[in-house]
Amino acid sequence: MELLINGKKVQLHFGVRFVRELDKVAGISANVQGQRVGLGYGMIKSMPALQAYDTAVLSTVIYAAAYDASPRPGLNDIDDYIDSCTIKQLEDLFARINKAISESNAVQVSVKNMKA
Repeated sequence: MELLINGKKVQLHFGVRFVRELDKVAGISANVQGQRVGLGYGMIKSMPALQAYDTAVLSTVIYAAAYDASPRPGLNDIDDYIDSCTIKQLEDLFARINKAISESNAVQVSVKNMKA
């Protein structure tokens, strides 16, 4: 999937690395013996919010999916991109992102089990 953010084509990927990136920016962490430890759960937290059309989560998901972009757009750039969308464009963007995630081999089973 590709988006045009700040006049630059940004390729989005929804594989295993996407899940890891989402865990970094939206996952749960804990302080264990003075060390910050990531516990994951980025996908589990993000999917229900994405289904509820939460634009902040949409921005975070796009940021995680753009891990391979050079230069990678920042969250402010992505927020501005989302803010510039019309209602119809925003609805379409949510649908495209949800579809791309649900069709990804790396996350397909997880998404299916969350819906069950």
